[in-house]
Amino acid sequence: MEDKGEVKCIKFSLENKILAVQRTSKTVDFSNFIPDSSQLEYTQECKTKNANILGFCWTSSTEIVFITDQGIEFYQVSPEKRSLKLLKSQNINVNWYMYCPESTVILLSTTVLGNVLQPFHFRAGTMSKLPKFEIELPAAPKSTKVNLSERDIAMATIYAQLYVLFLRHHSRTSNSTGAEVVLYHLPREGACKKMHILKLNRTGKFALNVVDNLVVVHHQDTETSVIFDIKLRGESDGTVTFHHPVLPARSIQPYQIPVAGPAPVTSQSPVPCKLYSSSWIVFQPDIIISASQGYLWNLQVKLQPIVNLLPDKGRLMDFLLQRKECKMVILSVCSQMLTESDRATLPVIATVFDKLNHEYKKYLDAEQSYTMAVETGQSRSSPLLKRPVRTQAVVDQSDMYTHVLSVFTEKKEMPHKFVISVLMEYIRSLNQFQIAVQHYLHELVIKTLVQHNLFYMLHQFLQYHVLSDSKPLACLLLSLESFYPPAHQLSLDMLKRLSTANDEIVEVLLSKHQVLAALRFIRGIGGHDNISARKFLDAAKQTEDKMLFYTIFRFFEQRNQRLRGNPSFTPGLLSLELGADTMNPLSHFIGQDREKLREEMDWTGLRSGEDHLSHAPVSSACALTQHPSTK
Repeated sequence: MEDKGEVKCIKFSLENKILAVQRTSKTVDFSNFIPDSSQLEYTQECKTKNANILGFCWTSSTEIVFITDQGIEFYQVSPEKRSLKLLKSQNINVNWYMYCPESTVILLSTTVLGNVLQPFHFRAGTMSKLPKFEIELPAAPKSTKVNLSERDIAMATIYAQLYVLFLRHHSRTSNSTGAEVVLYHLPREGACKKMHILKLNRTGKFALNVVDNLVVVHHQDTETSVIFDIKLRGESDGTVTFHHPVLPARSIQPYQIPVAGPAPVTSQSPVPCKLYSSSWIVFQPDIIISASQGYLWNLQVKLQPIVNLLPDKGRLMDFLLQRKECKMVILSVCSQMLTESDRATLPVIATVFDKLNHEYKKYLDAEQSYTMAVETGQSRSSPLLKRPVRTQAVVDQSDMYTHVLSVFTEKKEMPHKFVISVLMEYIRSLNQFQIAVQHYLHELVIKTLVQHNLFYMLHQFLQYHVLSDSKPLACLLLSLESFYPPAHQLSLDMLKRLSTANDEIVEVLLSKHQVLAALRFIRGIGGHDNISARKFLDAAKQTEDKMLFYTIFRFFEQRNQRLRGNPSFTPGLLSLELGADTMNPLSHFIGQDREKLREEMDWTGLRSGEDHLSHAPVSSACALTQHPSTK
């Protein structure tokens, strides 16, 4: 760039294609940085006579606002024509200005005291004048004139809402000492309102940053910082909520500046950075610049150390659930409160589970609403409809099982009653928020009960439906028959209650050689006309009970007669490996006793009525589904 004098302000457009440079109080120069475009400068002078340009702000890649001491001027930049077009202007006396790029809002300080603020919003070539509001200045003696200084004001987006932050060095109340930060909510529509007051309880020099929706206040005298979260519960007077620091004051983590230069020089030890220096310049939302050392930093909040600084687990969970990178820290808190050394009480554990599942339920409901809107075609008529974002605050059952509960149940030093109570507390919380409990959580409860021989408790949980019915759970119960024989009957009852596991029930009974019981069950549900004769005859053959085989055979003969008018079986349908006469396999199995058996048969066994489902081993049809990985 050609040296044309002192540069007062220099800024690229949002896409870095146009460079704007202010060298005088009357004009701004522009240079294009577009391929195959002329880089000759073009100049725009402010339209208002006798006005001085205080600064300028890019609101888009081709739109810029000049702020003068007599108002604002909104321009459209045309890099091809190398010219600017005035879109709109507003005359108003301006002391100083502030711009928030996230919300494209410019705040102008007006009046003699500077405490009447006039906001303007810019979007897609339009400039909107928002309602002005007044900042309440601290009380001062009549002889003292208090003006609103630019350094005591900040604008930031907190929890998706725009706030104006005012650092008031002296409280307006007589019973309060120290400075405070007053938050004014600036909505797109409606008047600006004072919403929150952050109590600093100290005086001196302060600076503000906003990081991860947290207001961080730096105090130069003590070289410490405090954190405020306006989402946490505070003390309210009906209109304003008063907040105290979330944590005790802490210093920013020390930083070592590496020594630059030739190799012999760089071997020297790094130089510690001077924290809270008077040369620090703070920019929103999270920028700190050390003018003396020539460094720029992004401020970050480390969540893991906060776990041990905030003993109230409920308040800690409220705090963590609002942070961006919170999931693994939340899971570590859950694991920590289930250790022997830091074991929390059940009411505290219940509170934590409820807070987690409240967020979990909100996400599930939003996902369900979105899915229904897509299925009904509402997404086409409403282009603003977007799929809900799954933030790290959503801790689902798989997360809890993998990282917390499955590990927790393996700790042998933990009392088993406490382990079971924790598992049931989590299931209770899921049920309270009407979240379907995954079967692997129920299985974890059952395995824990069996491991400690608490079969009576298992029976009660199943009898009173504390554990929800499911096929995987029923199959797990079947596998417990050798340890607890009643578990078999409980599993069959569960399968029958499901009304979708009829095939599994039949398979279980056949595998137990209870062929008549399986046939009774099929007749009870009206499915005996569609069942496979081969399956039942094969099961009867394996029992080596001739009378049972004859009974089953005669049943299917009568079914054939009723359905097809002929008792014979379809050729090739039966292949029981009993000999060549597949059309009449009965003779090969019972030999000469056919007539005798016919006389001795009691057909009452096939009458309809209540099914008595007796014990049976695990069926191959009841394979357990996979669990979430515990790796």
